[in-house]
Amino acid sequence: MAGCAQLGPLPAGEFAFGVLGDVPYSQSEVRKLDALIDRMNAQPLAFVVHVGDVGSSARAQACGEAWLEARQKQFARIRHAFVLLPGDNEWSDCADAAGRLAAWRRRFCAAVPGLALERQPGHCENVRWQAGDMAFVGLNVPGGSAPALADARMAATLEWLDESLSAAETQQAARIFVFLHADPRFERVGTTDSYARLRAVLATHAAWFKDRLVLVHGDTHVYRDDEPLPGLRRLETWGSPFVSWLRAAVAGGELRVEAGW
Repeated sequence: MAGCAQLGPLPAGEFAFGVLGDVPYSQSEVRKLDALIDRMNAQPLAFVVHVGDVGSSARAQACGEAWLEARQKQFARIRHAFVLLPGDNEWSDCADAAGRLAAWRRRFCAAVPGLALERQPGHCENVRWQAGDMAFVGLNVPGGSAPALADARMAATLEWLDESLSAAETQQAARIFVFLHADPRFERVGTTDSYARLRAVLATHAAWFKDRLVLVHGDTHVYRDDEPLPGLRRLETWGSPFVSWLRAAVAGGELRVEAGW
């Protein structure tokens, strides 16, 4: 944790947004997140994305309406446009997975003030938007216990990704960011598991976009900034017990990422 500090002001002219995930998992983390929201609110951000897991399914937090209602009210304190994606703790790890996903959609698929957000018909948690000359895509790919992803919903999610990246290429986007919850387990490239199809799709697009594609995810709760596939930059957010956020700033074609506490 050496070198962690509150973030300073942005240089003039920089475009920046915030990302966090896998918090809060306890009442103490709820209080820390409130303080973190205050610090994010003081920043000139275009938007904030939470990549999923807003509580622990082990303690029936994120699988229950009361916890989700409290998080909805807490996130409403964010003054920036805010996009929330579902994680495994909100639905796929719950006893009634289909029912919990439907409940998540009823609560969190509303319009986002400040963003011209486009949602996938029938799968409203899959989203895309533009800001400046960049494209942004959000996907429902839950992490955690690596649930079976060979279903119609996941097929639709990958279709949305393909369609969104094709649109970004047509628009000549300078950089494309893909947000999801799951760690795709890039160390398993060449093997077959639940995330093999996703890795293959990302590898194909990374080769095409040549360093313009950035994957942002959560899931393992450890910060990473690396290149797991040729041409693909990967950012992973900190998660519980660390209550943190990433500030991604773009200027002069360069992407600079800092962790804020």
